[in-house]
Amino acid sequence: MRLRITRRRFGMLTIASTLVVAKDAIASRIANANLTKNIFMQTSPKTSTAVAKTQEPGRIDVTLRINGKSHTLQIEPRVTLLDALRERIGLTGTKKGCDRGQCGACTVLVDGRRINSCLTLAVMQEGAEITTIEGLARGDELHPMQAAFIKHDGFQCGYCTPGQIVSAVGLLAEGCPTSDEAIRECMSGNLCRCGAYPGIVAAVREVHQTQTSNG
Repeated sequence: MRLRITRRRFGMLTIASTLVVAKDAIASRIANANLTKNIFMQTSPKTSTAVAKTQEPGRIDVTLRINGKSHTLQIEPRVTLLDALRERIGLTGTKKGCDRGQCGACTVLVDGRRINSCLTLAVMQEGAEITTIEGLARGDELHPMQAAFIKHDGFQCGYCTPGQIVSAVGLLAEGCPTSDEAIRECMSGNLCRCGAYPGIVAAVREVHQTQTSNG
């Protein structure tokens, strides 16, 4: 009997194993933060008061590099990257769909690779280069994939569109698409409830062909 593991199941298993490994590192950071706080309390009451005002119990400092800019946050270790982006930094282009890694609406790029931001902790991405939908355009100039989605009407309600576009940019970097069938397979982790798949495939195909012809 052969066990078939889908892309979504494999991703969830990978994230689960990563979280186990990260747990000890997070616990260590919290312990170090509490130790530092205790040292301040013992040696300098004034400094202790300042620390108590600026850092809430159970939170740690995390610096995230997002769209070329650094953002320093004080968050609980359990905060997902998705919630940090939307609720702490205000980058609401990344959408919360299923919140279980099954729809792809929260797709972002981490060091150029596609991930579901709802399945990773923000603290795990410290030091990485994170790209969201807001970071694709250059000023008023849309990314070619954004322009292609508009041209081919690759969306209806638009809720899944940011994740679709970011995922499409990522898969092109992976060298995935060689045919419409391959594009569909590579985009299978991103669901469109409105069924705009023909336009999405056409948009990815056009950008892929343009990149190929330009060398």
